[in-house]
Amino acid sequence: MGESYPRRVLPRLLAVIAALEGVALLVYAVIDIVAIVREGMTGPAEVSNPAAFAMQILIFVVLGVGLGAVARGWWNLQRWARGPFILAQLLGLVVGVPLAQSSGLGQVVGGGLVLVAASSLVVSLLPPVTRALHEGHAAT
Repeated sequence: MGESYPRRVLPRLLAVIAALEGVALLVYAVIDIVAIVREGMTGPAEVSNPAAFAMQILIFVVLGVGLGAVARGWWNLQRWARGPFILAQLLGLVVGVPLAQSSGLGQVVGGGLVLVAASSLVVSLLPPVTRALHEGHAAT
């Protein structure tokens, strides 16, 4: 374990968060597919058509797989992982804040999303994380 263990703790925590977010997006894509198969397309024609549905699924899959790559980057102390991770957290806030202001389950999900995204943003910008990324980059 030695000296490298403490410097890897926060980046590895961020890797786990990115991986979980990526999995959540992939699961949501599957849930959408199942809902469309079971219930058909519902809602206004502008957003409930095969092209819109395909685009929505593609977006969730690309973001989910992308966050998987970001998770691997954090795990391996790659500096490039921070930028897309921060962008993903900002997108999480954009989605989470209105959800948190809704009612019922949306409020709970939105509140959780805001909590995870905001705290992840803060952790990703901490000086120990920056040092770990620079040291990890120098070691490769």
